[in-house]
Amino acid sequence: MTLDDIADRWFRQLWQQGDWEGLDRLHAPHFVDRTPGPNRAPDNAGFKKGIREFYEAFPDFRAEIDHTVVDDEARKIAIRWTASATHIGPYLGFAPTRKRIAFAGIEILRVEDDLVVERWGEWDGLGLRAQLSSGA
Repeated sequence: MTLDDIADRWFRQLWQQGDWEGLDRLHAPHFVDRTPGPNRAPDNAGFKKGIREFYEAFPDFRAEIDHTVVDDEARKIAIRWTASATHIGPYLGFAPTRKRIAFAGIEILRVEDDLVVERWGEWDGLGLRAQLSSGA
């Protein structure tokens, strides 16, 4: 499987279908999340918890890949994405607002034997918080 195929499958399954239960087919057992969220372990269980909590707050979350960069030699993938969703459940200390929000981020994945072994993720948390606050 190519790194492009792995990136597409990983992104589609987790961020377009919300299939956190299928994460075990995508991540190695020794997966490490290098940027786990607050109160989450940097492993598969913690990553799954984060996805589940996010989808509870934003059940109609939809993300699209804007750009993918693959480094075959380093076995790394960078994914630039944009997303939108409606804030239905509590998140980041904000009660549900029912606001439609939009934000963007970047994921970097390292792959071994067609499985993700490491992940670094950054997203526009400040922009998201601003949209969820009463002044947005």
